[in-house]
Amino acid sequence: AAPRVLNVNVGVLGHIDSGKTALARALSTTGSTAAFDRAPQSRARGITLDLGFSCLRTALPPQLGPGPGELQFTLVDCPGHASLIRTIIGGAQIIDLMMLVIDVTKGMQTQSAECLVIGQIACQKMVVVLNKIDLLPEGKRQSAIEKMTKKMQKTLENTKFCGCPIVAVAAKPGGPEAPESENPLGVSELIEVLKSQAYLPSRDPSGHFLMAVDHCFSIKGQGTVMTGTILSGSVSLGDNVEIPALKVTKKVKSMQMFHTPVTYAMQGDRVGICVTQFDPKLLERGLICTPESLHTIHAAIISLKKIQYFRGALQTKAKFHITVGHETVMGRVMFFSPAPADFNEEIKENVFDFEKDYLYQEEYLSKDSNSSEENKENDQAEVQVPRQQWALLEFEKPVTCPKLCLVIGSKLDTDIHANTCRLAFHGVLLQGMEDKNYTETFLPKLKVYKLKHKEGQVERVMDDYSVIGRSLFKKETNIQIFVGLKVKLSTGEDGIIEGGFGQSGKFKIRIPDGLKPDTKTLLTVASKKKSKAGKGDATKEDEISKNDSAQPVTISLLFKRYVFDTQKKMIQS
Repeated sequence: AAPRVLNVNVGVLGHIDSGKTALARALSTTGSTAAFDRAPQSRARGITLDLGFSCLRTALPPQLGPGPGELQFTLVDCPGHASLIRTIIGGAQIIDLMMLVIDVTKGMQTQSAECLVIGQIACQKMVVVLNKIDLLPEGKRQSAIEKMTKKMQKTLENTKFCGCPIVAVAAKPGGPEAPESENPLGVSELIEVLKSQAYLPSRDPSGHFLMAVDHCFSIKGQGTVMTGTILSGSVSLGDNVEIPALKVTKKVKSMQMFHTPVTYAMQGDRVGICVTQFDPKLLERGLICTPESLHTIHAAIISLKKIQYFRGALQTKAKFHITVGHETVMGRVMFFSPAPADFNEEIKENVFDFEKDYLYQEEYLSKDSNSSEENKENDQAEVQVPRQQWALLEFEKPVTCPKLCLVIGSKLDTDIHANTCRLAFHGVLLQGMEDKNYTETFLPKLKVYKLKHKEGQVERVMDDYSVIGRSLFKKETNIQIFVGLKVKLSTGEDGIIEGGFGQSGKFKIRIPDGLKPDTKTLLTVASKKKSKAGKGDATKEDEISKNDSAQPVTISLLFKRYVFDTQKKMIQS
């Protein structure tokens, strides 16, 4: 049998021009297709535009098991520019180990911070590479490297990569123009560190087959080859695979992994799949999968967390660039939380419970969201943050994605040079809505409510068991729909709205247990003062109305209304 090859996917990420491609080239021994900047416009600019892949093979280190074998690092060179953040996110789902490349003369930059964020969401291990040490003057080189190493350790302190290895190299001494004879510095040490960090990635062949295709080309007499990385499940010779974007199904005729024919491949493998009678121009990149396993959705419910480096609140009704699976589309969000009584309840992961009630939120709740004015004064009003929060996403155009997948929301229109993180939240897609008319067919099942609070005042007493109220409704409100709702007076009595009174929005309240004597006195005094004041002169009237308005009896009406209830029913517990 052939010696086993263990494949570990290493994401090479970093700020634009930090030297990622040069580093991948210095590390690499075997180029896969797609490798090293194949786009002509990118060669001209010296910048990577596609997810490049190349690989490096070395003997299997002892910690990964006995016996002869090879460890293959597939280097996924992720591009650094704004429009391509989605490519990074696309590649991140299968990256086992991240290599964050930092220009030692510049330190952390906007995109290096974003790469760190994506790494924390999608990856378990990281190695930091300080590149371009050849630019540091020899005498001061060591101290400059130590200083930057300390700085990086500090940056990583509060992330899951705290204490990760930091290695200094010069991938291409002398820069892109230097002759090839210049040997890279520190690269063999870096390979040893990568070997020490390699682990048996947990791969799962079960579940639906899903592969991210990054290239598609035809081979004469063979057919069309699609190369890419398997995100989930497995594939065998003779299987049918669907190209969901084109609604086409094809049979797998042959497969190769790094120039060796194979009959089976699984999650995490980098593979070329050959099919017949398919025009490669139709699919430059995209997804292929088990037939029918992806859904195309117009809206979704996701569970989510805010990304701590994102500045500013996440507001309901705001628009974000939403990356789902391999697509990025504009979408509008509506945040909601558990009902207040359930804030601390354990929530089951990866399922959404349609039986429960949820509370509508104007913005994602986080410890720093005391933005409203009244909270500034009383600092002790700590925002209660629930264990879990959700959002309804409504996409501007439908997206095709797996049933449970990573979702990232970002503001990609922010200026790339503004030193700010553009990634706003990440989450898991729990429920997609495939029906175009989801607002009618689906949303009414989603029990998200708003709490409504209206206040009015008692105008006068009618008798011991009823009062007339005002200012709770606008003149044009149909009071009939409020009949039977419970209200509370500020003096403590419970009442029930019986109906309108006259034409000006006043209404009658029945007090089943009767008014308290004190309340009656209060209300009678108030109305007497008014009638007295009418006889006197104007100045007196002003004084009195000041006193009288100091203590009116208020009426408060509380109810909840479900956001997606077509009948707009008002509900009281």
